[in-house]
Amino acid sequence: MKNRIPAVAGTFYPATATLLKTQISNLFEKATKTPETDVAALIVPHAGYVFSGEVAASAYAKLNRQARYKNIFIIGRSHRKYFNGVSIYPKGYYATPSGEVKINDETTSSLIEKHKFIYYDEEADRAEHSLEVQLPFLQYWLHNDFQIVPLIIGSDDPAVYEKLAEALKPWFNSDNLFVISTDFSHYPTYETAVKTDAETADAIVANDYKKLTDCCNRNRQSNQSNLLTGLCGAAAVQTLLHLTQNGAAISFEKIVYKNSGDVPEGDKKRVVGYWAIAANRTSKDLGITADDKHELLKLARESITRYLIHNKNKAESLGPESSAIMKSHYGVFVTIKKEGKLRGCIGRFDPSATLNQTITEMVVAAATRDSRFEPVTTNEIDQIKIEISILTPLKKIDSIDQIQLGKHGIYIKKGLNSGTFLPQVASETKWTKEEFLGHCARDKAGIGWDGWKTAELFTYEAIVFSEK
Repeated sequence: MKNRIPAVAGTFYPATATLLKTQISNLFEKATKTPETDVAALIVPHAGYVFSGEVAASAYAKLNRQARYKNIFIIGRSHRKYFNGVSIYPKGYYATPSGEVKINDETTSSLIEKHKFIYYDEEADRAEHSLEVQLPFLQYWLHNDFQIVPLIIGSDDPAVYEKLAEALKPWFNSDNLFVISTDFSHYPTYETAVKTDAETADAIVANDYKKLTDCCNRNRQSNQSNLLTGLCGAAAVQTLLHLTQNGAAISFEKIVYKNSGDVPEGDKKRVVGYWAIAANRTSKDLGITADDKHELLKLARESITRYLIHNKNKAESLGPESSAIMKSHYGVFVTIKKEGKLRGCIGRFDPSATLNQTITEMVVAAATRDSRFEPVTTNEIDQIKIEISILTPLKKIDSIDQIQLGKHGIYIKKGLNSGTFLPQVASETKWTKEEFLGHCARDKAGIGWDGWKTAELFTYEAIVFSEK
């Protein structure tokens, strides 16, 4: 593959490095400044910088400039060609006047090999601007080198973006950033755009892909003059919502809205709308109520009893009347204690299954497959106490100063070795931070007492509750 040459340098943005840097610097000076957050994804416009650049800069200003990403996934909807599936530029570099951006060919190769609907379509890529215009902002704002995974969706077929979300799920974590490239309403009057774009943004921040689908359908059927579309990158946004709606704890944040009528070069009779929106990872208590906790503990108790007595380990089917908590998706650890002493503890960080499924499996695993203990027997059912820890997403850290004992669990990874301690371990043992890390590295990850010093470190929080 040759380098992907710029298609819109000199039209959407300046064609020389000096002019481009000056323009982007000015855009960040004008950008709306909001506090940095743990950003999972950004929704960013892709029009000419004179029209949408200030909104785009406001989105990227949410990022920590020192952040290190394994991949930055940039996802857009094809503007030049309709085709089935998703085009991905497989290897090489995307070139801009600011320099070259490397494509992570390890990630692109994995996606192509595993998914037939993901392939390279040269015609779709050649003149596409929606991905390209994001790169100079990233090159200017991020201080550390990064690699990209550029994806162009060829249609608005829900089956395609649902499959794409499923394919990307393994990468939707704190190691990676997702950039969703889209403008909002196209060509209505200024007043219509403001109203239409507010409704579309509300559907997005509700984190509900069905609500967004209904909103887009209303816009298509609208009699509003010149409203060609309410969201040109709807397929890309829907891909994100399929990742976030039932996945890790995410809260959406509106950053700023403008449209092309807000600049002197624009025409208020015919505008294009632009939103900057962030999808933030949240460490709030996930909205789990006392009733939810009671229901989950009851599920765990019934699951272990059903397994030990009847040898059944399958989650019960959920009907429409089941509570939302049972159908939500989080990582979970289940701890079993007997007379105050540990009797088993197993869990997983992967939030792909529902809580109903995960708790059913993990409580049985903790009782029967923790290699440190003999399996729990039927005679012990009335003597054990079950504790559930529902986990927030893993967050990679660069310094142990970011660890708060008692608040954060720690996950240590080095090569194929890994280990974790739940947040409550530090409170129960009264270890220092170095002891917390040392025991986890040596006793759980098997990399030696000081192994954490050269390993990848992650923190997470847990909502912990147990039977009385």
